[in-house]
Amino acid sequence: MIGLLVMAYGGPNTIDEVEPYLLDVRGYRPTSPEIIDEVRERYREIGGRSPILEQTREQAAALEAALNADGQDFKAYIGMRHWHPYIKDTLAEMQAQGIEKAVGLVMAPHYSRMSIGAYYNKVEEANSPVAFSRIEDWHLQPGYINALTNRVRDALKRFPEEVRAEVPVIFTAHSLPEKILEWNDPYPTQLRETVTAVMEQLGSQPHEFAFQSAAISTIPWLGPDAGEVIERLVSEGKKHILLCPIGFVCEHVEILYDIDIVYQKLARSLGVQLERIEMVHTAPQMVTGLAELIRKTAKDSNWI
Repeated sequence: MIGLLVMAYGGPNTIDEVEPYLLDVRGYRPTSPEIIDEVRERYREIGGRSPILEQTREQAAALEAALNADGQDFKAYIGMRHWHPYIKDTLAEMQAQGIEKAVGLVMAPHYSRMSIGAYYNKVEEANSPVAFSRIEDWHLQPGYINALTNRVRDALKRFPEEVRAEVPVIFTAHSLPEKILEWNDPYPTQLRETVTAVMEQLGSQPHEFAFQSAAISTIPWLGPDAGEVIERLVSEGKKHILLCPIGFVCEHVEILYDIDIVYQKLARSLGVQLERIEMVHTAPQMVTGLAELIRKTAKDSNWI
């Protein structure tokens, strides 16, 4: 049997978990009560918890089913970078259940040393005896690109038919500190490559790229922010805008709060119709494509 470790960021399951979760994210650095209260309020506004745990479980189950549809023997596990079940605990569980080799997959398509790299640091820190093969990015995986393209086409149908061809699509991804540019980090380039691949299928639809969800911080983060791009488009006369998050594959606080609450509030104040795509989550094209990538990784490791 081959293990599959499906990794995601993690999130609090209750309001009471927000503070310890946030401290974990911040590496237990001193954190002001004001920041804790602000983050707690964000989770309160989206229902008091993050849905990322159950959504990652659904993704892992879908991947396991796709992998085993042709008679293979994979078992999927989930591990979170910043909350329960932690990656190190899941690796211990895998070892206890007799898993000797596993493929790692982070449910984020684009590589950065600060993002995907940090997940695999957690794997290394666990010092697990499980033999491990990494998938470090999948930003051009055809199934993912097709799923995104279909989501955009479906979302455009929410606009009046006569304006659909002119609705600008703002592709977004999580901002990171500007210092990654000093490392020649591939993150910005991979994001542009995903946008290009989707636009090759969409054709002449107007489009932009922006970052979102920069942390509460005193250091500069990558921009422009999607809110700034929305304001500019409205100043240019746009009345309909579509957001397409490409750096996220399911709904969590960056989608449910940053987009569905903050950007929607901005859009209403500007008198513009703002929509976003349905997240790709367990889209069949993406799941099938990722299963192919996982099989190839296992095969290249001489495990199947």
